[in-house]
Amino acid sequence: MIILGIDPGYALIGYGVVSYTAGRFKTINFGAVTTSPSLTFPQRLEVIYRDINQLINEFKPDAMSIEKLFFNTNTTTAIDVAQARGTILLAAQMNGVPIYEYTPLQVKSAVVGFGRAEKGQVMEMTRSLLGLSKVPKPDDTADALALAICHANTGTGKFAKIMKGEN
Repeated sequence: MIILGIDPGYALIGYGVVSYTAGRFKTINFGAVTTSPSLTFPQRLEVIYRDINQLINEFKPDAMSIEKLFFNTNTTTAIDVAQARGTILLAAQMNGVPIYEYTPLQVKSAVVGFGRAEKGQVMEMTRSLLGLSKVPKPDDTADALALAICHANTGTGKFAKIMKGEN
């Protein structure tokens, strides 16, 4: 299974493409989609759509794993990120890629085994599980890879079978 993990944003969108087969992870690609602040907001959404569409066409993911939004302070930022996230979801939907959404608590639980894990713990475990020499930068990229791992561990793996009562 090839999973495209996405950490949504509008200035920088982290992505990670991970293969998960027979309980093993393999990193295929990771990076960030960036948009210039000199562009209008609709132009930034166009860049996001185009670049996510390109990633989907290049890597042909079996699933997209994306973070659910949670903002408790800046409403304007939340609205902008929500619009960018909608653009990302549209790209997946238009390409027939199943979309799975996870909260930060679910990601931490699936990657580290503890829902209240610190960000550094999640990043280090992501690095370790993927066999990377260092934690990917920027943080959004590491978060996207963690989202891909989360889907593999909860959506397809042993944990999913336990949750479904299949042991």
